[in-house]
Amino acid sequence: MADKKGRIAAIVSKDLADIVWGLKPDLTNLASVNEVEMNFDNTLAHVYVSHLKPEMVDILVTFLNAHKGEIRSQLAHKLDIYKVPDLVFIKDDLYERGAKIDAIMASWHEKPTKTKKKSK
Repeated sequence: MADKKGRIAAIVSKDLADIVWGLKPDLTNLASVNEVEMNFDNTLAHVYVSHLKPEMVDILVTFLNAHKGEIRSQLAHKLDIYKVPDLVFIKDDLYERGAKIDAIMASWHEKPTKTKKKSK
């Protein structure tokens, strides 16, 4: 059997990206829906969002969570499933965590190890 939960998550992600794009142009123009994770019965969707300007991500998440009823209503008109999932918008910090890991790895390569052997 095909991955029904994955297909629903992909459709929800695409439709949410369209909905978010049209909400508040000055805030959501540079926003993106990166990933949607559905729970086991598709009644709850964790939506990971980011913004091109890192300082705007928290404002975006607050705005989206405040308007999730309106967003869910618009999503219900687009989806053809029995129950539209509840939405929880979460800041996607995967890029920031990846940058920290890259910086740590770069610092390992920059520090040469010096070992001096003592002569007797």
